[in-house]
Amino acid sequence: MSVTQHDMLKGFQRPSFWKTLSWFDWLWAALAVAGAFYAYGYASRIGMPMNQFQTGILVGVTLALVGLGWNWKPIRILSLVVAGTSLFAISLYGTNLNAGNQEFFLKYMLSGQSAVMWMSALFVGATFTYFGALFSGSEFTGKVASALTWCAVAMGLIGLMVRWRESYLMGVDIGHIPVSNLYEVFILFSIVTALLYLFYEGRYRTRAMGGFVLLVISAAIAFLLWYSFERQAYQIHPLVPALKSYWMKIHVPANFIGYGSFALSSMVGVAYLIRERALRVNPQGLLARRLPSLELMDDVMYKSIALGFAFFTLATILGSLWAAQAWGGYWSWDPKETWALIVWLNYAAWLHMRLTKGWRGAPLAWWAIVGLGVTTFAFLGVNMFLSGLHSYGKL
Repeated sequence: MSVTQHDMLKGFQRPSFWKTLSWFDWLWAALAVAGAFYAYGYASRIGMPMNQFQTGILVGVTLALVGLGWNWKPIRILSLVVAGTSLFAISLYGTNLNAGNQEFFLKYMLSGQSAVMWMSALFVGATFTYFGALFSGSEFTGKVASALTWCAVAMGLIGLMVRWRESYLMGVDIGHIPVSNLYEVFILFSIVTALLYLFYEGRYRTRAMGGFVLLVISAAIAFLLWYSFERQAYQIHPLVPALKSYWMKIHVPANFIGYGSFALSSMVGVAYLIRERALRVNPQGLLARRLPSLELMDDVMYKSIALGFAFFTLATILGSLWAAQAWGGYWSWDPKETWALIVWLNYAAWLHMRLTKGWRGAPLAWWAIVGLGVTTFAFLGVNMFLSGLHSYGKL
């Protein structure tokens, strides 16, 4: 082979992934590992040493965070802000839960409840700002909307982290990861959906879908606020026996990555149908010009449903393993399980029609919207109207 041919082939060869990592990437990995060691030691200091399963979960989360930070740079800043602010808030508490009513920063900003209220206000503000950017065409307004969404995600995560510590301050036997009831998982749903949207916003370099996606988050916030003030749901209670399991730490987050992905796809489907109609009625109209292309939104719908389906499948498998431990059987046709299967079959059929039959566009957009209704009933309706082994999640 000639020197020229050899050089040409080298030009087509991609460098090894490890060679593309900078010292910033390795610093990020070191910080994530250091944080994991701190969490491991902190659990022992408060009298709750991690067993082998919890240690395995911690290792998995750390590796996932390192990989995510290597591939999506903004998550690094978010993680550092959340970690630093959460540790500051926890230090203000010390060992005194009543400090939440005495310390200024805790009372008005950083206690579990206060941070969630800030999250709620920021998400609602971001929703209006995204629509303002869409209709005005202002790039600055769009950047403000994105910043508000990032801040809302940060405050929501801080709220969950601090709430986690607050539960242990109430008693070691009461302490638990804050994903155990509707109040906590609605916070998780809002955070996950927003993070997924922010990822696609950066990947596709468009903010025009933001208002539509934030609408479903604002709806979740409306329920969260009603649930907080009407039912005092923000109060921390001991776990029921079935929830005292390490399975909860992985089953619930995996489930809500699925729910968040499905919600995002449905709202992108709404934007798709609006732009499709706008193109028919007036191709030069504002929405026809400002909303992303139909091809882009179709691709976002597909990728978000594929991601959600993968995590929902994982969550269902984890849930069956949890059920075997808690109730003695992998599957009992409990209403929650049955509707989870319906959700799984719905999106399996959606993906099948796209991948094997070549469906695209409006039919799948409508299907994604209907799918959100099915998913919402599985998530919330079952708890409201049906009873079963999962009745601990009732309103």
